[in-house]
Amino acid sequence: MEYLNERVSYLRGLADGLGIDDSTKEGKIILAILDTLEDFADAINELEASHSELDDYVGEIDEDLSEIENHIYGDEDYEEEDDDYDYDYEDEDEDEEDYEEYVEVECPNCHMLMSVEEELLEDEDAELVCPHCNATLKVKDLKIVDDDD
Repeated sequence: MEYLNERVSYLRGLADGLGIDDSTKEGKIILAILDTLEDFADAINELEASHSELDDYVGEIDEDLSEIENHIYGDEDYEEEDDDYDYDYEDEDEDEEDYEEYVEVECPNCHMLMSVEEELLEDEDAELVCPHCNATLKVKDLKIVDDDD
């Protein structure tokens, strides 16, 4: 956007040709406007240069990422026998069995909802702290909220 600097220079030349100087109020403001325009043009040129550098850098990062993705996931000609990593699908079933059930309960103090392990609710002497109001609550005082409400 070097043309902005050229246009500001043209305007400055016109001001000089018309004999505009800072001896009058109008001259002061016109010259101040030209100075400001010049600052804007310089700032835009700097931004354009920075943007260009960032664009090149992001392009390089994208290329590097593509290489890494191809290395990890393989390319379009991927064949299963080339895979060095054997995924065990049986482990996935075991993880599902370890999943604990949560229920929503309402704090009797602040009436905010929170998720609590269902197993914890079986012990009526247990206590927990409300994450919203920091009150210590007895499990027996908690109201279970139905999802169907």
